Amino acid sequence: MTEKGKLKRIGVKDWQQLQQISIETYTDTFGPYNPPEIMDDFLTTAYESKKLQRELANPDSRFYFIELNDEVAGYLKLNVNDAQSEKMGPDSLEVERIYIRPAFKHQGLGTYLIQVAEKLAAENHKAKIWLGVWEHNEPAKQFYEKLGFKRIGQHSFFMGDDEQTDFLMQKVL
Repeated sequence: MTEKGKLKRIGVKDWQQLQQISIETYTDTFGPYNPPEIMDDFLTTAYESKKLQRELANPDSRFYFIELNDEVAGYLKLNVNDAQSEKMGPDSLEVERIYIRPAFKHQGLGTYLIQVAEKLAAENHKAKIWLGVWEHNEPAKQFYEKLGFKRIGQHSFFMGDDEQTDFLMQKVL
């Protein structure tokens, strides 16, 4: 427990709530920039029930809900080893998702979740944490830079047939 909220590790049984929060937060962040048909197709595929259940069951991935005032405010997804979406090596931890629901933004939860990721990385003898952020998501890029992340590359990300670019950012611990 922290003044910023309560962290709760989640598992396969929590897939429906995870799905709901994923769709809500992804739509809030990226909906204004993508046509509705592309968004609908992406959300249906990316957060499909069996896909989420496989992710939740993967021993190299960890999911945590962040709760504030007894309500789930968002979640954190971390990956190590082969669960990482890019081959960054065994000394790296990926922050694949920090999803904060709209009503809970700007309350320090994102910073707290990065601190959690750093602590877990250190406990697991990881030298680096990294993440991908959409090239046009200026608030997120500035947030991560403020926390010490530096751009180290980029990769393609597809929303339907629309190829988009994620900047890869890393922080050495």
